[in-house]
Amino acid sequence: MTILIAPDKFKGSLSAQEVCDAVSKELIANGLRDIVALPLADGGEGTCELLTSFSGGSLVAIPVRDPLSRTIQSKYGISKDRRIAFLEMAKASGLQLLNEGERNPRFTTTAGTGDLIRHALDAGVDHIIMGVGGSATTDGGMGMAESLGVKFHDINGNRLEGNGSNMSRIYSVDTSGIHPRLANIEFTIFCDVDNPLHGPQGAAYIFSPQKGADINVVRELDLGLKHYERMLETKTGLGVNFPGAGAGGGLPASIKAFAQVTVRPGMDFITEFTKLEDNVRAADLIITGEGKLDGQTLSGKVVKGIADLSWKFQKDLIIIAGKNDLGKDELDSLHAKRIITLVSKNITDQEAIKGAFQLIRQRVKEEIIPLFL
Repeated sequence: MTILIAPDKFKGSLSAQEVCDAVSKELIANGLRDIVALPLADGGEGTCELLTSFSGGSLVAIPVRDPLSRTIQSKYGISKDRRIAFLEMAKASGLQLLNEGERNPRFTTTAGTGDLIRHALDAGVDHIIMGVGGSATTDGGMGMAESLGVKFHDINGNRLEGNGSNMSRIYSVDTSGIHPRLANIEFTIFCDVDNPLHGPQGAAYIFSPQKGADINVVRELDLGLKHYERMLETKTGLGVNFPGAGAGGGLPASIKAFAQVTVRPGMDFITEFTKLEDNVRAADLIITGEGKLDGQTLSGKVVKGIADLSWKFQKDLIIIAGKNDLGKDELDSLHAKRIITLVSKNITDQEAIKGAFQLIRQRVKEEIIPLFL
């Protein structure tokens, strides 16, 4: 019997690889050795490392600017053949890089994401694959564009730094110094939302409150994004407002203005890149999991993607989760043979987070191994 272990990370506790290790060690300890371990991600945190590993590549550490332009160490992945770079916006422009009192999308910038892109361009890559989740910014990608050589000026000819508050002040856009390789690079952006750049469902109204914006700042940023769109379209002749342009604080709009870009759901790309469908088809039992089963699980996340493929090929599926917040009908829609949680009446959330590795091994021994006896 071939067992495919294909989990997402248990956020705040274990990486997807560590989850694979916990499950596989217990299976092997009980005599089950026909195991395929396939750690996964959905385009969010951990995707850079996952794709780098699958491509046989390596991680590159460089100094970049954080959302408040302070120098930090960040990293991106580059494939073994040096043709593809794997980036996560959050590693340079992420909300987790700021404490709560520092969050203000009027002043945060995507310049650090531009630093990552520029380094990858200088390294000679032809294709940049990037996740845009978890950003602290709503600057439309203005900071990123500035980092790549675009100059923005106000009505008096003064240079503007790329941040949320300066979008509405742009009077001219100068692309004469733009990175010479940018126009010939293919970008693939992971995006699981279809929000436009601005408006009631746009980057400012939907996402900037969680980044520290009150309603007045939201309105200011939305107006700024509208103005920024007009300035980009006037300069390039390209439409930059499209479904998904509002992700990452509007970053995809700037990429579309200055490069070739395709926006795709993260899990769809991961499925293709890792040949996940072939692995599911070849397996007899699939074990997947994530830290918490909730409403997001059912909208493009790893567990849902695995569940859909398991159902498609009529394979037995077992889901391991830290905890479960889904109702019976929602769980039934995953068509799992068994759903196992680490949290129980005797195990608190914090205990499950802290002891996840051993708890997974224990649950496998208690609830999965008996299936083979």
